[in-house]
Amino acid sequence: MANPANAALVARLPALGLNQCHLVAGCLFQAVWNRASGHAPGWGIKDYDIFYFDDGDLSWDAEDGVIRAVDALTADLGVTVEVRNQARVHLWYAERFGTGYPQLRSARDGIDRYLIACTCVGIEVATGEFYAPDGLDDLARGVLRMNPRNPRPALFREKAESYRSRWPWLTVVEPE
Repeated sequence: MANPANAALVARLPALGLNQCHLVAGCLFQAVWNRASGHAPGWGIKDYDIFYFDDGDLSWDAEDGVIRAVDALTADLGVTVEVRNQARVHLWYAERFGTGYPQLRSARDGIDRYLIACTCVGIEVATGEFYAPDGLDDLARGVLRMNPRNPRPALFREKAESYRSRWPWLTVVEPE
């Protein structure tokens, strides 16, 4: 929460009442690496990802309405906020990324699918509960391992090297 944008998002988002709303991924783990590197908490963070889960309306119009509501709520923060309904990712993922994607059962299922295990992190904004299915040891130590729940070696290596270009002290553990 040393990153003011993270703190503001966690404080503001509950007002929207989004089901299973989580602040996730880069804005969290990169803040940890920034602290370890002596950078400002928001250094290098390109966007702030919000996951929620609404399987009652899988339309683009419903998700777009949430995106617009979040944009209005956060316009003064000066950061890019990306919002995705995890209940509908399977509907568009293959067209955008060229490979299938399972139908998820929760927002946390989406968090569980990041390519690098220690980056599977989120804060449920309604409760403040921190979610990290792989624990926090590798995150704190900067150890990048392929996520066994989403094993894609080539994409893992690409993502890991992208992170190492910004935080050279990170250690990549090659998949077996």
